[in-house]
Amino acid sequence: MTIVIVSSLPPEVVLLTSHRPTSTDLSSVTSALRGAGCVFAEDEAAAILDAAHDASHLADMVERRVAGTPLEQILGWAEFCGMRIAVAPGVFVPRRRTELLVREAAAILQHGDSGDRVSPGRPVVVDLCCGSGAVGAALAACRDVDLYAADIDPVAVRCARRTVQPAGRVLEGDLFDALPVSLRGRVAVFVVNAPYVPTDEIRFMPAEAREHEPHRTLDGGPDGLDVHRRVAHGVGGWLAPGGHLLVETSGRQTTGTVEAFRAAGLEPRVVHDEEIDATVVVGRADGGWRPGAVLPALTEDR
Repeated sequence: MTIVIVSSLPPEVVLLTSHRPTSTDLSSVTSALRGAGCVFAEDEAAAILDAAHDASHLADMVERRVAGTPLEQILGWAEFCGMRIAVAPGVFVPRRRTELLVREAAAILQHGDSGDRVSPGRPVVVDLCCGSGAVGAALAACRDVDLYAADIDPVAVRCARRTVQPAGRVLEGDLFDALPVSLRGRVAVFVVNAPYVPTDEIRFMPAEAREHEPHRTLDGGPDGLDVHRRVAHGVGGWLAPGGHLLVETSGRQTTGTVEAFRAAGLEPRVVHDEEIDATVVVGRADGGWRPGAVLPALTEDR
């Protein structure tokens, strides 16, 4: 057994490692992470120990985590919908709350909004602002879909290709500019987790996000809804009749996102999951709706 003293940690912290981690190893790593303020220190310690190749690698991972590097970037993957999604520095780390986006999209693909089964065949799904590709990959794992994922950032596109391909195609470009024109009028579901943090509020985010994730993956403009408006405004020509746009938002920004949907002629409803603090606005394209049309009252699902 090798004893490794990690110099940047408190002097009393000793990491004990072997080819087979012991309960002592887990206790030591947990103590180091807990001392650094990690809320789920024991779970994180177990993941780090499982990933460590040797004592030196373990020491490096613990030091990076104590210094504030997100666990997912240290491990090289994030758990999402029961899958391991590849992540890399410079790429937005998928959050658990975004699983609601997957859940709602999967339900629509199976049953539609009213409980009626959608048209037969492989529906076209687009994961817009895909980042790591987590949402699209999770949908492709549970539904037989023709999947496209797109992001403006080449770093994210490279990362997403590791996860999405060969189940789908990953394209680079600004929102709809990335998509082939052959998809116009054919998309059954758009899933979108675009940046929605107001610019002036990024400084209040946890250090893991504001210091280790590019601000372009967080910054949604003055009120956080710039990209939501662009997506809602541009989606109409791409959706199939009865197609759906699903966008993650926050509870306090729901009204603004709904207004963007209404202005684009989409029939909106709101889904909220209190357990994971997640909110998704779902908009349906109906052949009878046009921008500026009077829409029915907003409904909210819980």
